[in-house]
Amino acid sequence: MRNWYIADTHFGHCNVIRFDGRPFGDVEEMDRVLMENWNARVGDGDDVYVLGDFCYRSARGPVWYLKRLKGRKHLVTGNHDRTLLADTGAVACFESIDKMMFVEEEQGPVCLCHFPIAEWNGFYRNSWHVYGHIHNQRSETYEFMKSRERALNAGCMINNYSPVRFQELVENNRRWREAPVRDEKIL
Repeated sequence: MRNWYIADTHFGHCNVIRFDGRPFGDVEEMDRVLMENWNARVGDGDDVYVLGDFCYRSARGPVWYLKRLKGRKHLVTGNHDRTLLADTGAVACFESIDKMMFVEEEQGPVCLCHFPIAEWNGFYRNSWHVYGHIHNQRSETYEFMKSRERALNAGCMINNYSPVRFQELVENNRRWREAPVRDEKIL
């Protein structure tokens, strides 16, 4: 059994393609690639921590996606998960649902929250924080969070549109922080 992390998939949400600059022609392609990437990596007995904003404004309900994705899913709720939380079938697809969760990795304890937070449980004892919400935007929040060495963005757009293991999350965040800033507009 392994832990995987992913945030801000926004299954079914066509506007997120433009917002994030995702490399997909349409929402059908995005959904297909996200599901293929997920199922190519995750095993049925693995734990997948979804750090919010799983499905948004989709023509399909969240259950349609959840039933097609491998792993034992845990939801750390985000600001766009209201529809999912109102769907009893979707809720039943998760092993756990909470606003904040704590897991253990080889590297130490990890605090999971959809929203980036300045200090988290164990902050002064070398714990980690995994979050989503800011996507790949280089905002003021991004600037602050990049100063937090043990804070990691699980946004799918900086993690190759796939759930990732903890060490991959560390490496992908290092590369994201070091990448030159493009001239981008937030739409």
